[in-house]
Amino acid sequence: MSEEKKGFDTKEVTRRQFLKISGVSLAGLVLSTPLLTLMGCTQKQVDEGEVMVWAMPQGLLVVNASRCVGCQRCELNCSLSNDGAASTFISRVKIQRKLNLDGAGNGLLSENPWLYFPDTCRQCEDPACGKVCPQQAIYADETTGVRKVDQEKCIGCGACVQACPWHMPTVNPETKKSSKCIACGACVAGCPSGALSIVDWDAVTSAAQDAYKDL
Repeated sequence: MSEEKKGFDTKEVTRRQFLKISGVSLAGLVLSTPLLTLMGCTQKQVDEGEVMVWAMPQGLLVVNASRCVGCQRCELNCSLSNDGAASTFISRVKIQRKLNLDGAGNGLLSENPWLYFPDTCRQCEDPACGKVCPQQAIYADETTGVRKVDQEKCIGCGACVQACPWHMPTVNPETKKSSKCIACGACVAGCPSGALSIVDWDAVTSAAQDAYKDL
């Protein structure tokens, strides 16, 4: 039995595999039927770059851009849950909008010209936001490994926002404190279209093992 096949044996190994591709498109990967079914997507959607995953403590966060309607319910649920205010600006999840263009730079008006998709912190192993923080306010939670912002240390300078390649941290204009995704899952609860879902790690491992048995 090869070491590659052994990679599907445990939940922790499976999670580490997804951590390597966390926050990026799955385009170019061929997923097994059990995993596609579990994630609620098709191989065609994966091939077209519409599916991304985030490895979170409670499970695999699956983002299916083909289902996103840009309603911003995830942003509102996030800010209400974490900040007690309905605000898309301070939300830890961001709805990104990209204009679909053809080779000549024209909008593809024959279909939906806008591509919406939820985006959030990649939980980088060596986070740029944490490296530039002058107060060392961004740390990894000892239990979950999730990168969090220590509100007592944060001075709201915005260095983390500029350092992040995706500008995911946000400085609250009222509290003058920065915040970022803490993997709470509130965004998933309010998604009306199924563009966001969290799949329990035990289920991910089971699906991976089913695929392994067919090898």
